Formats: sequence, structure tokens, C-alpha cells
Amino acid sequence: MLTLKELKIEKMKALKEHDEDKGNVLGVLVSAYQLAEIEKKASGKEMEEADVLRILNHTLKELSDEREMYQKGGKDEEVASCDAQIAIVKAYLPTLMGEEEIRKVIDSLPDKSIKSIMVAFKTDYNGKADMALVNRIAREYQVK
Repeated sequence: MLTLKELKIEKMKALKEHDEDKGNVLGVLVSAYQLAEIEKKASGKEMEEADVLRILNHTLKELSDEREMYQKGGKDEEVASCDAQIAIVKAYLPTLMGEEEIRKVIDSLPDKSIKSIMVAFKTDYNGKADMALVNRIAREYQVK
């Protein structure tokens, strides 16, 4: 699991190397991580991998939305910056499960209803599988 300490170290490296895009996006990630950690501790819980994945995915979505707005406005330099930041965030995300791995998990489930499959993936594989792909494969199992 990616830790706050690791993010801070990476941010310091980026600042020392004068990598503005990496420094900016890591600053956003550090702030989001700290906020989430405070909220978790207030409720008596610890940060989990799912929380970190949620932060990364949320940041990725914000950057994608920002990129789209810059692209519509014809601001090529900002689009390139967003692309660089998106690549940085994606580097911290785990590799998503492939179709074959998803099928193996579904095959091992006792109940192969769409609801059961989606619940299993949401709880056990959150952030590790593309839920749209899981849904498509789950629908194939309903036809069988």
C-alpha cells in the first residue's frame, strides 16, 4: 500500500529535480491522503488500500476533467501538463485484473448472479478490477 511517507519523499524528489508537474500532482495527493487519514482516525479507523485507491482514482478523474476543459479551450501547454500528471498518477495505481483473472474469480464464487458478482468485486477487489469489464463478463454468465 502506498503510504503518506512515500508520497512525501517522492514529492521532495520532484521538487529537488524541478519537476513541476510531478511536484504539483504529488502535492495534491499528499493533501488528499492527509485529509482522508484525519477523517479515518476521527472515526477510529486506519487507512486501507481501498482508501488510497479511491484517492488516486478521484485525482485521476479530476485531472481528466481538467484536461478535457483545457482541450476545449485550445490550451495545448496545459493539456500536455495534465497528460504528464495523469501518467504520474497512473504509475501509482495497481495493474487492473485481466479478463482471465476476473473469470477465475467469478468461477470460484458460489452464487453467480450479477448482484453477487458485483458485490464480491466491490468488496474484495475494489480498485483492482475495471467494474465495467466485470459487469460485462457477469452478464455473459447470466446467458449461460
